[in-house]
Amino acid sequence: MSEDTGAARIAELEADNRRLRRLLDQRDAPGELRHRLRNTLAMLRIVIRRSAETERDRDEFVAHLQDRLDAIARAQAAIDSHGWIDLHTLLADELLYYGASEGDRVTLSGPDIALLPKAGQVLAMAIHELAVNAVEHGSLGAEAGRIDVAWHVANGDADPFLTLTWKESGLTSTTEPAHRGFGTEVLTRVLAYEFKAETAFAFEPDGLRCTITLLLPPQVGQVSDP
Repeated sequence: MSEDTGAARIAELEADNRRLRRLLDQRDAPGELRHRLRNTLAMLRIVIRRSAETERDRDEFVAHLQDRLDAIARAQAAIDSHGWIDLHTLLADELLYYGASEGDRVTLSGPDIALLPKAGQVLAMAIHELAVNAVEHGSLGAEAGRIDVAWHVANGDADPFLTLTWKESGLTSTTEPAHRGFGTEVLTRVLAYEFKAETAFAFEPDGLRCTITLLLPPQVGQVSDP
């Protein structure tokens, strides 16, 4: 990516942000729309600020930032259509974006879970970071690599909790990275802040295992009928 292209893309992102702000400032905008825009803008600020802090090369920063914003946009498109997004759809769409289709190199299994807008956006970021890591360092970069994602919901003390396990395989070896960047922060600190989630990484011989456990109160999501 050339310097001119990178600068042009940053200008486009800034223009999009200004348009969102104008929509937010419209007094006759529906309350639900204003609420969603506030959540989206807050998410964009987090992504842009933290990406800038962790990406050192300008072209790399722009490319990673664009991919992260595109992941949020894909989730938001489904949210705009239905008011929520299905967890299975969120996973399948993100993996398909990187060329990994369900039934080929991907297995997804778990109950139908409808995620509300903010939860959908945050989990879209987390799933995106797992997918990108799989492309750059994990199973999606290996010819025989595959990804199996399974999730289930169990009763908790007050609210149910969701456990999602992302398991990569097909590698001959795997090691824990020396440097942890924005992706690790999303999977640990951001999920913990938003959902009181716990995230565990296991660098197994054939690939990464990531287990995420989070509370599933009604304001986050719920198991839905197929």
